Amino acid sequence: METLELKLGLDQDYKIAISTKLNILLADYQIHYMNLRGMHWNVKGGNFFLLHEKFEELYTEANETIDEIAERILTLEQQPLHTFEDYLEHKTIRGIKGVNDGATGISLIIDNLNELLIQEREIIALSSDNDDEGTASLVSDLISGQEKLIWMLKSCLR
Repeated sequence: METLELKLGLDQDYKIAISTKLNILLADYQIHYMNLRGMHWNVKGGNFFLLHEKFEELYTEANETIDEIAERILTLEQQPLHTFEDYLEHKTIRGIKGVNDGATGISLIIDNLNELLIQEREIIALSSDNDDEGTASLVSDLISGQEKLIWMLKSCLR
């Protein structure tokens, strides 16, 4: 039986390099997701209802992004990380633990988003240099959404 080969027109060494960066982003998105879940569960105070709902919206979006990143890695014919041990080994952002104050949580989430943006800008530069429109498009959408979210979250703190 003939094996169907995916013809992306991308160099194998490049696919490995970009997938490595995408896997680090995937690990960080998993930590970001758990941070958002923790904020959703533990937030207290006068803005409870607003923040509880917003954090749920954000972790739902993060979960969708996790799936998109993993599927892009698979499209590049590489293996996405998929264990918590792998995520913890490859993450660059820190987990948020024991925070129930909404303003503190928002500040920590902004920090996480800024770290994700640094990685995403590196990925988009590399993918653009290698004519990898699929990865560049995915990451471009992430960047524009996160920049807007950071603006909104900062506005909430003022």
